Formats: sequence, structure tokens, C-alpha cells
Amino acid sequence: MNIKPIRSEEDLAAAFARMDRLWGAEIGTPEGDELEVLAVLIEKYEDEHYPIPPSDPIEAIKFRMDQQGLTPRDLEPYIGSSGRVSEVLNRKRKLSLAMIKRLHDGLHIPYESLLAGAA
Repeated sequence: MNIKPIRSEEDLAAAFARMDRLWGAEIGTPEGDELEVLAVLIEKYEDEHYPIPPSDPIEAIKFRMDQQGLTPRDLEPYIGSSGRVSEVLNRKRKLSLAMIKRLHDGLHIPYESLLAGAA
């Protein structure tokens, strides 16, 4: 096993190429161990160089609505009146902590998504 840190795009490409050759190696074998270490190194490099910004809370709500076939009216138990739902979905009103808790508890939207961008 010849493992080294990934410091450049060339190192990343080489790590991916090696990972492709090792793909399917059994856990607990030297090849499987090398594959696991490469995966950790690649993930670390990508997290540092290609960070994924937090999701937008309104987009997270709309995504869940689409997933579950919900209408704005279905959000009223979590957000409030139809006017308030409209204001939230049109970004004219911010989510309150109570709304966030109800959306999380009722629709299982992750707190991380609902709190993204909150100061």
C-alpha cells in the first residue's frame, strides 16, 4: 500500500484511478483497507476544495412538497394561515423557530436544511 496525502488535482485523479482498480475489494483485505483509506482521503480533499453550500430552507420545503405531493394548503398546520404560507414560500417572511420545529417534526425536513443561512 503506497498511500500519500492528496494535495492537487493530479493527486486526486491518481487516487480515483487507483480506487477504480481496487473497487470491489473485500473488506479486511489489504486491497479493501487501501480502498477505504483512499475514500477517506478523497472525501477530505473534496470537502476542502469543492464544498457544498447548505441548502436553502425554502427550496428544502418545496422539495419535500414535491416529494409528498403537498400543496401550500397542506403547510398551514406547520407554518400558519394561507397568507403566512404564501409569504414564507415567496421569501417575504422568514421561518420562525416554531415553524422550523413543526416542519421538522411533521414533514421530517432536517433541521440543517431549515436553519441554513440563519444568523
